[in-house]
Amino acid sequence: MTIQPDLAKQASWRAAPAYALPIAAIVLSLNYYWFAIADRYIIFLYNHDMGPIVPDTAPFSRVTASRYWMAGLVASGAIMILYVGINWLLGRLFKEFTSPDWRQVWVWASLPLSIGIPLISMTVNNPTLPFKNAAQATVVTLLGLALALLPGQLAARRPGQLIWLAFDGLSLMLIMTTLNNLDNIGSWLARGATQFVVMVVIMLAAGLFGLLFITGVQMWRKTAVSPWRAIFLAGLCINYLFMPLLHHTLFTDGYFYITDSDNFFAKQLWLQVVSWIAVALLAAGIARLRQRALDRR
Repeated sequence: MTIQPDLAKQASWRAAPAYALPIAAIVLSLNYYWFAIADRYIIFLYNHDMGPIVPDTAPFSRVTASRYWMAGLVASGAIMILYVGINWLLGRLFKEFTSPDWRQVWVWASLPLSIGIPLISMTVNNPTLPFKNAAQATVVTLLGLALALLPGQLAARRPGQLIWLAFDGLSLMLIMTTLNNLDNIGSWLARGATQFVVMVVIMLAAGLFGLLFITGVQMWRKTAVSPWRAIFLAGLCINYLFMPLLHHTLFTDGYFYITDSDNFFAKQLWLQVVSWIAVALLAAGIARLRQRALDRR
């Protein structure tokens, strides 16, 4: 009775390197370009004038140092788009195609990345990164890659569900952005920048409306409900992979610099943790609401 699952698992392990090695090559190539070839003053905005709020943008200031590990999320965002596209295409071309287990692909890819990212960032160009910054960049890249690989199997076998999750992720992204900026509201009001306060309120309302609108459409269409974990992870994928990639490619005035972490993370750790917990609870609540509404139908 266990022969067939064992054979499938073995086949998945054999297929995983075919995905993992090109993924690792792409990520390392991007890291080599950013750290070894590109102008650091452009890619990482060394000594860039960010006004009195961020007076220090030296190579190892808090804001600039965050760009090193944010590069890992930008690279992971690119991998997510490519991985989803390839798996979707293979799933349409071959009826029996199944994407390898994301964990197996991640294990194979993490081996060269764990060596290559520190080796590149600590040995090339000027300044080279100290171990602490190189380790941060490596760990964040590996975490980002784990998120990037999650949608692969859905893209291959159930792309319709993946589309619904993408809409959920966009809504949660708006809510996370609002929560992460709660500690900025006081300074905005003190400076008279009320437009930013209005903007985050609108984003919060839009995120909540998006979740409820998607719920209504799914109930009307009698669509199967995604688990709350999938909804929560979709929010993380959109907020921490897709949006940094979008910022890097479309919203940097052609300079293609790497964003700093303040655009996507709360400045204070406690607020970031609260934000994640709140969004996870919201995902659980919306999944339960949908399931109860579907059961009533």
